[in-house]
Amino acid sequence: MSVILTATSLTVPAVSATAGIAGTAGTSRAFVAAPAGTRAMWLWGAYDSAEVVAWAAAQNVTEIFAYVPWSVATDGSLPRLRDLRSRADDAGIRLAALGGEPDWTTHPSDAVAWRDAVLATNLFSAIHLDVEPYTLPAWQTNPAGTQAAYLTLLDRMRAGNPLPIEADVPFWYGEHKVNGKNFADEVLKRVDAITVMSYRDTATGANSMLAVSQDWLRRGATAKKRVRLAAETDPLAECTHCTFAEEGSRKMLKTLTQLDTATRKSPAYAGVAIHRYGSWRVLRP
Repeated sequence: MSVILTATSLTVPAVSATAGIAGTAGTSRAFVAAPAGTRAMWLWGAYDSAEVVAWAAAQNVTEIFAYVPWSVATDGSLPRLRDLRSRADDAGIRLAALGGEPDWTTHPSDAVAWRDAVLATNLFSAIHLDVEPYTLPAWQTNPAGTQAAYLTLLDRMRAGNPLPIEADVPFWYGEHKVNGKNFADEVLKRVDAITVMSYRDTATGANSMLAVSQDWLRRGATAKKRVRLAAETDPLAECTHCTFAEEGSRKMLKTLTQLDTATRKSPAYAGVAIHRYGSWRVLRP
């Protein structure tokens, strides 16, 4: 997952965790902010399942986005993922299949092949898509075409897919239009939920996690789609205010608690995902 640090503007109009990314329009569950303390985390890499689940449970994580390679059926990772699913079930933690490459934007058949491999495992409750089209050179040379291609990718991922889809997004998609329509709104139409890469080290105020996410929270409330925010723990030399690597774990947890409090009137708010297990686990106190 890359980090996009800037946008043309940061000020926009302001606007149940147990169901994960369910609970959107069409269900009987009340569309209200997730309970305080609702947490998820990305799991990139092949870590020991027992340690991962024990850590997640201790941190009150209720959903893990677990990376699944496209070769899952043949590369030896299936037994580990089965063990992870079993342990997660015992701990009451949901498991979403995590995957994505920038060039899936222009090669959606690769994404569909990955999705089908995920579905064949019968291990996951959702698809968590981390495709970042803005890292492609074509985003600079043909942004509208690249955005349209990304929407086509989401359409292809939904077709014939029984699992809900949650997509990682930067906070500034609402600044773009494709075919005369707002790009962020078009993304929301095609997914069940989003996770905003709201990578900042303060909860509220100027250029904070809440400030950079307000546009998505407003759009999510209108569309009745869940909007999860996110915190970074990897060191980022080029943007120290985008991560908690310097502040440490206690400061991050305090900040996320403040964020929970500040979002009580944001019905789309779905809690916070922490990027990522490997760096969170070794974050200084």
